[in-house]
Parts: sequence; C-alpha cells; structure tokens
Amino acid sequence: MADRVHPRDSPPSSTEFKPTTPLFSPDHLQSPMKPPAPAPEKPVPPPRETYVIQIPKDQVYRVPPPENAKRYAKLSGKKPRRSACCCCFCWFLGLLVALILLACIAAGVLYLVFRPEAPKYSVDSVSIKGFNLSSSDPLSPEFDVTVKADNPNDKIGIDYRTGSSVNVYYNDVRLCNGKLPVFYQPSNNVTVFVMALKGSGIELTSAARKALVNGVNKANLPFNLKLRAPVKIKVGSVKTWTITIKVNCDVTVDKLTANAKIVSKACDYGVDLW
Repeated sequence: MADRVHPRDSPPSSTEFKPTTPLFSPDHLQSPMKPPAPAPEKPVPPPRETYVIQIPKDQVYRVPPPENAKRYAKLSGKKPRRSACCCCFCWFLGLLVALILLACIAAGVLYLVFRPEAPKYSVDSVSIKGFNLSSSDPLSPEFDVTVKADNPNDKIGIDYRTGSSVNVYYNDVRLCNGKLPVFYQPSNNVTVFVMALKGSGIELTSAARKALVNGVNKANLPFNLKLRAPVKIKVGSVKTWTITIKVNCDVTVDKLTANAKIVSKACDYGVDLW
C-alpha cells in the first residue's frame, strides 16, 4: 500500500481515538459550576517614547532659562528694597496715627481746662457822609463805624495783629474800606473801637442810585459790613499761630447822614484756623 502524503506545514492527523469527557458527568451533577477566577489586572504600560523620571524633591533646582537670567536677577535684587520701603511706610503711618491721637487728647484736655468761648461782635453806631444822590458824579462815601468786641473767656486773651480789613457793601458794590486798630484784648474784657472807613470814585449804576433814593424815602437803607482780623490766642504765656476771625454784619440805617440811626442789625462770625 502506498503511504498517505500530508502537507508540510500542517501536522499529520492522528488516527488514534481519544475519549472525550462527557458533558454530564457524575462530578458535574454533584457540585455546581464555579465561576472562573478573575484574571489579574496588569498595569497599563506607558505609551511608547514616554519616560517617567522620579527625582527627590531636595535635588530639584529652579534655574531660569538663559534668556530670562538677567531679568530674574534684576527682580530678585529689588525684593529686599520693596520690603524695606513697606516697613518704613508702616512705621511712618503708625507714627502719624499716634501723633494725631496725642493731638486729639491734648485738645480735649485743653478744652476741659480752659473752656474756650468764641468772641462776640456787634455794631453800636454808624455815622455816614459823602452821599450826594442828586448828582451823577462818582461818590466818596465815609463811614465811621463803632464796633463792640466782647471776650467772655476767663483764661484766654486775644491779640489783634496787623493786616486786618473792613469793607462796607451796598448791593454787592463796595462803598468804602478800612482797618482795625492793633491791640490786645485780655480775658473777660469788652472793647469798643471806632473804624474810619473811606471810599473814593465810587460809580453807581442807575438802578443802585435809584434804590438808595427809595431807601432814603422809606428810612430803610441796608448795608453789609465784612471784617477780617488776624489774631493770636494767648493762653497764659503761650500764644498760638495766627488765625483769622471773620465777622459779617447786616446793618440797616434810616438815613445817609452823620446822625444816622440803626434800624436793625445782625452779625455772624467764624474762624479760619489756617
């Protein structure tokens, strides 16, 4: 008999009969089927051309790139200066706040000790001349104003300095001006002084001149007196810096003559500390 020829790549088939395990054996009937054990999870390998390098933290150095090395050196050199400036500013701010608190405390103590009161001013009399309303020529008015200054403080004196100014207005037109005398007013004192106020070349509009004529006929001529006086407050032997007293008085007289009488008056005053 001729031998059977098989392909080279495929193994020869075996003609031997091997018994197979029956599908239903007694062992299968006695014990239930167990699920197959889960396959162990395998770590997913990193992708190709990817490397993970672990370096201890104490061996990591931060070095700027060469193109930023100069800038890094410049910025790192400025940090101590900034911190020093901030520290100086904080010290200055704290010192300023402390000085303000001390000043407030000192002012409160002085107020409780001396109990300062504002001086009071009033216009006692007015003498007027130089008004010729029958002519259209410029006016040269003159006002002699008597002012009473009252200092009600027990331990505070007022030193009136040079550089004062007194002006009289009618409907916002300045008629005359002058100055206060230089004097010292002690505590608990009332001083009466006369101010000679003069003006020249005052030109009135037709409306202002007509209003003055109507005022003379009605015995109602309102004027405004503005007084500004630089003074120094004296407490014991200590004098303050120069402050400015401002007095505004509305005075209404009955006629424009030397024996004019005051119909009404009202004064208010304030202080400029600087």
